[in-house]
Amino acid sequence: MSKKRKISYSKYGYIFCIPFVVAWLIFQLYPTLYTIIIGFTDLKGIGKTDFHFLKDDIFANYKLILTNPTFLTAFKNTFRIWVCNFIPQIILALFFAACFTNTRIKIPGTGAFKVLFYMPNIITASTVAILFAALFGYPMGPVNDLLQRFNLVEKPINFLVSKTIARNIVIFIQTWMWYGYTMIIMISSILGISPDIFEAADIDGANGWQVFWKITIPSIKTIMLFTLVTSLIGGLTMFDIPQLFINNGGPDNATVTTSVFIYAQAFKGGYMYNRASAASMVMFIIIIILSAFMFFLLRDKDEAALKKQAREAARAAKIAQKNAALEGGSK
Repeated sequence: MSKKRKISYSKYGYIFCIPFVVAWLIFQLYPTLYTIIIGFTDLKGIGKTDFHFLKDDIFANYKLILTNPTFLTAFKNTFRIWVCNFIPQIILALFFAACFTNTRIKIPGTGAFKVLFYMPNIITASTVAILFAALFGYPMGPVNDLLQRFNLVEKPINFLVSKTIARNIVIFIQTWMWYGYTMIIMISSILGISPDIFEAADIDGANGWQVFWKITIPSIKTIMLFTLVTSLIGGLTMFDIPQLFINNGGPDNATVTTSVFIYAQAFKGGYMYNRASAASMVMFIIIIILSAFMFFLLRDKDEAALKKQAREAARAAKIAQKNAALEGGSK
């Protein structure tokens, strides 16, 4: 009796992966490698495809970027805007997530609130930029109209000529657009915690604050790390709102970010593709370093200690085995 031929379906998985792999190679890996290469060349000018590697100083583009005052200002703005919008964003997300998942508090219409809070995230950036530009319009705009109607100001204010106000509006827009997304992530992670843990805390008499800090936060530490890293990557590559809300990063480069700077280098004026590429690689390296630092800082220390003990035990076992082999050979 012949054995039945075993059918393997694993090959179909590889076949289904082919379209993604091809798309990734063409639209991700190739542009990344090409960007790295032209950062060491003299490529500039629209329609130009030929380039030569820099002979005198191959890192000349990187030196120009790192000493460029506009790039340094853009990096400071980018980091400041990200930090100032991420802190209130994560606080609001954790607050609403704790409220919506707390079994002791019964909030009516939680589904509607979740949709309303998440909705700014699905609105296109161009729409949001036009909306806020109209809200803070000068001399006619809803904000100026309200301020004058309540006699808070005597004459209209041109908000977008103030560096501080313009930057704070961008910070508010980023917070308003993304806190709903972060809230949904936090709610999903909290719902993944075993209810038995919360029931045990209730039996032990823990109050809501103690449950939040002693159970909820430690249990969603991995998800918070994910949120922090993805927010870092998104914040340091921020482009749409600063570019569309106020053109050219005004006023006085107060809202220019590194992505806006890179865009201006590549597609405005002299079409400095080489310098734009160098600036892109600088930001790429900075993002990798900061992400690695965050992974190290928020790592599971208990798990790391256990892995370290296991490595030390394995090393000690190998040494003992080696010594035993040497002793046996000497006899």
